[in-house]
Amino acid sequence: MADAKEFFNFENRVAELGLIAAPGAEELTKKIDHHLIQWAKEAGVEMETFIIESECPRFSSGDGKGLIRSSIRGDDLFIVADVGNYSLRYKMFGHENMMSPDDHFQNIKRLIQAASGKAHRISLIMPMLYGSRQHRRSYRESLDCAFALQELQTMGVSNIITFDAHDPRMQNAVPLMGLDNVMPTYQVIKALLRDIPDLSFDRDHFMVISPDEGAMNRNMYYASVLGVNLGMFYKRRDYSRIVNGRNPIVAHEYLGESVEGKDIFVADDIISSGESMLDIAVALKEKGAKRIFANATYAIFTNGVEAFDKAYEDGLLAGVFGTNLTYRRPELLNREWFHEVDCSKYIAYFISALNHDMSISAVIDPHERINTLLKKHGMLKD
Repeated sequence: MADAKEFFNFENRVAELGLIAAPGAEELTKKIDHHLIQWAKEAGVEMETFIIESECPRFSSGDGKGLIRSSIRGDDLFIVADVGNYSLRYKMFGHENMMSPDDHFQNIKRLIQAASGKAHRISLIMPMLYGSRQHRRSYRESLDCAFALQELQTMGVSNIITFDAHDPRMQNAVPLMGLDNVMPTYQVIKALLRDIPDLSFDRDHFMVISPDEGAMNRNMYYASVLGVNLGMFYKRRDYSRIVNGRNPIVAHEYLGESVEGKDIFVADDIISSGESMLDIAVALKEKGAKRIFANATYAIFTNGVEAFDKAYEDGLLAGVFGTNLTYRRPELLNREWFHEVDCSKYIAYFISALNHDMSISAVIDPHERINTLLKKHGMLKD
C-alpha cells in the first residue's frame, strides 16, 4: 500500500471524501472513519471526521425518507450499509417491526435519492450483498440480487464493494458498473495467528477442509497460500422433497486424505443455522481430527448460539472466526469460542484508493501481505 502522504494528497484526490452510514452500519463506519482520520493526520491533514450526518426517519404509517444534513455537492461519496442488521426496529401503527434486508435496501435508495445527483460520484460499501442468497433461477423464481444491482446502477452508483458474495457471478448483471468482490483472507489468517499462537501451518499438523463444493475456491486459496493440503465435503441431498425452501441434506461425504491428529480449518461464507458446520465437525472428529476451527465471513447464527456452546464444551469445535462486516448478536461477542475479525482497515484502504483513482489490485490480492505475515511468524513456505 502507498504511504499516508500519497493517500491524502489533496491534489491527487478525485474529490472531497465523504462517508455516510446507512442505519445499522454506524459502528463499522466509525471504525473506517478512525483509520481515515489517522492516515490523514500522518499526511499532515487535520480532519475531525469524514462522516456526513444523515438519517432515515419513519412516519407513524411506516413510510420513510432519507435525509442528508450537510452539503455533499461535488463529494466523492461512500455509503456504508449493513443489510443484515436485524437489531433495528421501527414503529408502524403503534406496532414495532424489525428491519429486514428489504427495509435496509430501501434506506440505501433513499440516501442516494437524498444526494439528489449533487455528489461527484457515489460508491456503495455493502459487505453483505443484498439478495445474494437468491442468486439464480431454478424454476419460476425472482432474481433479487441481479435486479437490485441493476436498480443501483440506474440510480447512479458507480462502484459497489462487497465481501465474499454468495455467488460472485452476480457482477455479470451489471458489466458496466464497478463491482469488487473482496475476500478477507489476510484478516482471518492474522486473527488465527493472533488468537491461536500454538498453531502450526505445516502439512503434518494443519489441513484446510471445504464444507461443500460451493466453498472450494475460498478454501483452495487458504490451502495454497498456507502451503497445506486440502480436503472437502459434498452434500448428499434428498431431491425428492423440499424443506424450508431447499432439498434437505442426507449426509456430508468426505473426500481427501486423513485428518487424524491434525488441526482443521473450515471456511464458509455464512453460518446461518450452523447445522451443516456442526455436522461436518462431528464427521471430522470421528475421523480423528485434533482441533477444528470454523470460519464464516458472516456469522449470523439465525438459530442462536446454544448449539455452538455445547459443541465447544464437548470439544467438538475449538473456535469460530467471524468478521465485523455485519451485525453480531451481543451474546455472540461474549462467547469464549468466538473470535472477531476486524475488516474496517481493509475497507478504509479501498476507500482511500478509490478516492485517489489508484489501482486496487494490490488491495484485492493480499498474497504479498500474507507472505509477510507468515514470514514474521516463521511459517513462510519455500
